[in-house]
Amino acid sequence: MKKRAITTAIAIAAGSLGMTMASSLVAAQNNGLEEIVVTARKRTESLQDVGLAVSAMSETEIKRTFARDLLDLSSVSPNLIIDDTGQGPGGVAAIFIRGIGAADVEKNFDPAVGVVVDGIFMGANAGSLLRSIDLASIEVLRGPQGTLFGRNTIGGLINVTHTQPTGEWGGKFRVGFEDYDTHYVDGILNFGVTDSLAAKVSLAKRDQGEGYYDNITTGENGRGAIDYQSYGINLLWDASEDLEFEFTYQNEETDQDTPELINTGQERHLLCNTYNYCSPSESQPISGDRLKTANLGLKSSGPSANRDNPFLVTSALDAVPIALAATFDTELYGLEARWSINESYNLDYLYGHWESDEEAITNWDGTPELLYGTSRPGSYDQDSHELRLTYDASGNLSFVGGLYYWENSYIAESNSWVGFPVPGSILDIYQFTEQDTKSSAIFFEGDYRVTDALTLTVGGRYTEDEKKSRQEGNVETISGDFTSNPEEDWSEFTPRVGARFAVNDDVMAFFTYSKGYRSGGFNGRVNSVIEAREAYDPETVDNYELGLKSEWFENRLRLNANMFYMEYNDKQEELQLPSVGGTGQKTVVTNASSATIQGVEVDVQAYITQNLSLRGNIGYLDTQYDGFGYEALDGSTVDLSDLEFRRAPDFTGSLDATYEWDTAGGNAWVRAAYHFIGEHYTNVTNSPELENDAQHLVDASVNYAMNNGLQFSLFGRNLTDEDGYSHGYDVAGLWSYAATRAPRTFGIEVQYSFGE
Repeated sequence: MKKRAITTAIAIAAGSLGMTMASSLVAAQNNGLEEIVVTARKRTESLQDVGLAVSAMSETEIKRTFARDLLDLSSVSPNLIIDDTGQGPGGVAAIFIRGIGAADVEKNFDPAVGVVVDGIFMGANAGSLLRSIDLASIEVLRGPQGTLFGRNTIGGLINVTHTQPTGEWGGKFRVGFEDYDTHYVDGILNFGVTDSLAAKVSLAKRDQGEGYYDNITTGENGRGAIDYQSYGINLLWDASEDLEFEFTYQNEETDQDTPELINTGQERHLLCNTYNYCSPSESQPISGDRLKTANLGLKSSGPSANRDNPFLVTSALDAVPIALAATFDTELYGLEARWSINESYNLDYLYGHWESDEEAITNWDGTPELLYGTSRPGSYDQDSHELRLTYDASGNLSFVGGLYYWENSYIAESNSWVGFPVPGSILDIYQFTEQDTKSSAIFFEGDYRVTDALTLTVGGRYTEDEKKSRQEGNVETISGDFTSNPEEDWSEFTPRVGARFAVNDDVMAFFTYSKGYRSGGFNGRVNSVIEAREAYDPETVDNYELGLKSEWFENRLRLNANMFYMEYNDKQEELQLPSVGGTGQKTVVTNASSATIQGVEVDVQAYITQNLSLRGNIGYLDTQYDGFGYEALDGSTVDLSDLEFRRAPDFTGSLDATYEWDTAGGNAWVRAAYHFIGEHYTNVTNSPELENDAQHLVDASVNYAMNNGLQFSLFGRNLTDEDGYSHGYDVAGLWSYAATRAPRTFGIEVQYSFGE
C-alpha cells in the first residue's frame, strides 16, 4: 500500500506541475524547446522517439552548468548519484543508477554503470569522472543496456559525446578563478587543414593550490591541492563522399595531494576503544569537523613523492613523515571509420585504447599515528574493437548489429604498513595483483513497424568473458608467502524486447524488457591463496519498464515519465569481515542471492515564458534484498537481508531555472539549480556514522555574453554548503573512514569565442 501510495503521489505531482505551468505556457511566444538528438541505440534519433528511460543535456545546457567533470552533471537524471570516493588519484568514481553501481579503487572490480566516451567504453572507475570543456551532449540511460552496450552496464550507462572538428577557423578560450587558490585556463581551436581534413586542438590547465581540509595534527592547512593538465587532437577526414575517418587523442596528467580521508570511528571500533580515537558523535569525525583531518602521514626514507621519486617508502620507525601525494596519468585514443554503403546501409568500425598509470601514498586510518597506510603504484590498459552494420531504408524495418572484442590488463603493487594491534610495532604487507580480461560479443537489435502507430523491438547480445588473475603476497607474521594463478570464464545472453505506441505526433507510450550482465571476477585484496583462487559469480538484472514520452503546448513543455520493476540475481557485494590474526580483517566479495528494485521517474522541460525556461526531474526508488548473508568465523550464517542498498535514497530530484534576456550589446541570463538527494548510506553494511542526511544542493550563476564573443560569468557551487560524505567505508570493526563533499565555492570566468 505504501509503495502504491507514493507512486500515485508522484504521478499526481507530475500532473499538477504540468497543470501549474499550463497557463504560462499557452501565453509564451517562442519557437519551443530544442530537439535533443541522442545515440542511445547506436544510431542518431530524437530523444522523444526512443523507447528507453533516457535523460540528456545539450551542449548549451552543459556549458551553463560550469561543470568541471561528470560529478557536476549528476543532477541531469533522476535516481542518479555520482560521487568521488576519494580512494585514489584521478577521481575514483562511484556512479549509481537506481541503486546499482560500484565504488572501489581496485580495477579487479568491474563497473556496474558504464561510461562511454565517443563510443569507447571506459572499463574502470578511476578516471571516469572526466574533465572536458567541449562536450556536445551527455546522455544518461537508466536500466540495463546489455544488448547494445554489453557487459558491465547492468545499472545503466552515461554516454558522453565531444564536439567534432568543424573545418572552419574558430574556437573558444576561457580563464577562471575560484576559491581555494584555484585558477584555470583552457581552450579549443578548430581549423581546416585541407578541404577534406578538419582538425580540433584542445588544451587545459587547472591548478587548485589549496584543498578543502585543514590538518589538526600537523597544523597544515589547505590539504587536497590538485594540479591538472591535458591536451588533445581530433581529426576528421572526408576520404570520399561516402567514407570518413575520425581520429581522437587525449592526454591527461594529474599531480595532487592524496585525497583526504577522515576517521569516523565509534565505540565498537578497535581504534576507538583501544587507542581512544573516537568520534564525538555519529555525525562527526574524530576531529569534530568534516573538513578537518587528523592524518600524520606515512614515513619514508626519501623526500616527498613526485614524478622523479618512485614513492620510496619504508616502515622504518626512525624515518621522517612525508606528504601524502599521488599522480594519475591517462592516454585515450580512438579511430573510427564510417562508410555509407548506400542510402540504406552504413558500416562503422571503431577502435579504442585507454591506459592509465597511477601512484599514491595513502593514510587510511585518519589518525595522528601510523596505523594503516599504503604505497600503491598501478597501471591499466584496454583495447576494444567494434564492427557495426546499421540498416534503415525508411520502411518498416530498421536494425543495428555487429561484433565486439575487448581486452584489458591491470597491474597493482601494494605495500601496506600496519601499526596495530601491537603499539609501537609495524607490520609489512606486500601484495601484487595482475588481471587480464578478454571479452567477445555478437549483438543485434531491430525495429519493425507493425502499423503507423505501433513499432516492435527485438534484440539480443551473446557475450563470452575470460579472466586470468595472478596474485602474490607476503603477509609478514600472518600467513607467509602465497602465489595464485586462477582463471575463469563465463558467458551470458542478454535480450531486449519492447514496443512503442504513438498516440499522436506528440505522445508516445512504450514498454521494454531488458537484461543486464556484470561479469564475475577475482578479489583484488586477499590474505591467502585460498581467497585468491575463489572467483565470484556474474550478476544479472531483469528489467521491466513502462514509459511515456510527450510534448505539449506547441513543444513548450516536454514531459517524460516511466515506472520500472527490476529483479536482481546473484548481486555482487564487497564486505570487510573479521579474520583470524594479522590485521583482523579481510575483504570478501560475495553474491547476495537476490534483490528487487522498483520505482518511478519523471523528467520535465518547459518554456514558462519567452525568457524563463525550466528543467527538472524527480525519482522514487524502493530497493530490497531478498536474501543476503555471509559465513561468520564460527561457521554460522549472518543474515544481512534487512540492510538497505547503499547510494539508493528513496527520493532524488532537481529543478533548474534560467532567465534570459537581450541587451543592447548581447544577451544576459541568470541560472539557479536545486538538487535534492534523500538520506542514504554510503557503505554496504549501513554503518550509522556513514549515513548521509538529506542533502539540498544549490548552484547559481549570473552571465553576460557580448556580441563580440566575450562572455563574463560569476558562479557559485553548493551554496548551501552541504557537507555530506561522498564515500564511507567500515573496516571490519577496526575503524571507519569517509571522504567529504566539496564545500561552497565561488568563481568568476571570462570566455572568448571567435570564428565559425
